[in-house]
Amino acid sequence: MGDIRFDDRVAIVTGAGGGLGREHALLLAARGARVVVNDLGGATDGTGASAGPAEQTVKEIEGLGGVAVADTSTVATPEGGQAIVDTALEAFGRVDVVISNAGILRDKAFHNMTPELLDPVLEVHLKGAFHVIRPAWVKMREAGYGRVLVTASNAGILGNFGQSNYGAAKMGLVGLARVLAQEGARYNIKANVLAPIARTRMTEELLGPLAPKLDPGLVAPVAAWLVSEACPVSGEIYSAGGGRVARFFIGLTEGYANPDLTLEDVRDHFGQIRDETGYSVPSGVADEISSLVERLR
Repeated sequence: MGDIRFDDRVAIVTGAGGGLGREHALLLAARGARVVVNDLGGATDGTGASAGPAEQTVKEIEGLGGVAVADTSTVATPEGGQAIVDTALEAFGRVDVVISNAGILRDKAFHNMTPELLDPVLEVHLKGAFHVIRPAWVKMREAGYGRVLVTASNAGILGNFGQSNYGAAKMGLVGLARVLAQEGARYNIKANVLAPIARTRMTEELLGPLAPKLDPGLVAPVAAWLVSEACPVSGEIYSAGGGRVARFFIGLTEGYANPDLTLEDVRDHFGQIRDETGYSVPSGVADEISSLVERLR
């Protein structure tokens, strides 16, 4: 089997001025992709802006013989998302890959959470993915090909103290990707989810002594695989960190069924309801409905 290449493909990577996004962009460019390096260049809380980070990543790519253009539009508005896609179309004439990676942090324990801390995080992570993917999606459908990767987090999948805003946004991205996987299937568009564990400017202080082992460069191969033409899966969630790759999945227990269910039935059979023996992994709503129908026959 030969090397995985992205020749003639055009990729948009948001938040690519540093950290994970930069590593994704560098690897895709090294494998032949033409890359739109998007980064607003703000602080970790989303304030401020600078063209420097995006331009620096582009210089690195070009210095290694790759092709890239910088874009500093915000992902947090529909106009910004459209502008990012327009940059790809104007520079390269197409969009084949979108990696939604841009993110900010405004952590606070839930009893201290305010709309000023919630809204910007949702706008960048969740709405930001929507704003960029939506105009790219139109072009992918027309071309009959596309690859989408959204960046979730174990803070959303598993929960993490002080990150109710971030966790909600990240788990929202899982739902978005799973719907896109279903809607994109007939157009050869795949959408998957990456939940990285890596040393970045947003996580370095949190990781402590583990930080040196969590090079963001070790996550990029997983991202690149999930947006490659060869990737066979869609609608799945992958954890990546420190060189380990694993799959998260949503399981459904066999549960308890009674067409005359009462409150006391739930109490009396709660252990059976929670029992993970014989669980299934539904691929979508239809799978769960089919399972339910079988149990109620």
